[in-house]
Amino acid sequence: MIRSSRKTLAVEIACSGQVIVRSPLFCPQEEIHRFLERHADWAEKNVKRQKQFLAAHPEPDAARRALLIARAEAELPPRIWYYGKIMGLCPAGIKITGARKRFGSCSDKNRLCFSWRLMQYPDAAVDCVIVHELAHLVHKNHGPQFYALMASILPDYKERQKLLQT
Repeated sequence: MIRSSRKTLAVEIACSGQVIVRSPLFCPQEEIHRFLERHADWAEKNVKRQKQFLAAHPEPDAARRALLIARAEAELPPRIWYYGKIMGLCPAGIKITGARKRFGSCSDKNRLCFSWRLMQYPDAAVDCVIVHELAHLVHKNHGPQFYALMASILPDYKERQKLLQT
């Protein structure tokens, strides 16, 4: 359990599959216990899902990690520029990271970050993340216009997104 100056209770599943409860500093233990009981089914389902994910995607050893980073550095920029040209968009910068929880992100200054871990997925999924992040250069949210832009470039983006959930 992590207590902080937050105002609400929250439960999350760590990358390791551990259940983490976040609570306000002075929240009574009984209230935290009731909260956990109400969310037990959700937590159990997601712990199981996280363990399945970890089994299917073990942390790569140093050699495999180096290979994935090299591939990301070599393959992602040309693909980003390819889709950027089609969409008429140009990011302010591109960075390869080791992010575990997100495959890509777009900063408020239009810099794009992509995790090298994305290289463990099929090309169709990689392209979907690239188009997703490029679309954020225009739409900083996930509203209807954002998804319309994605669909105009990748009409099958929903099927491609499913590839990332395995």
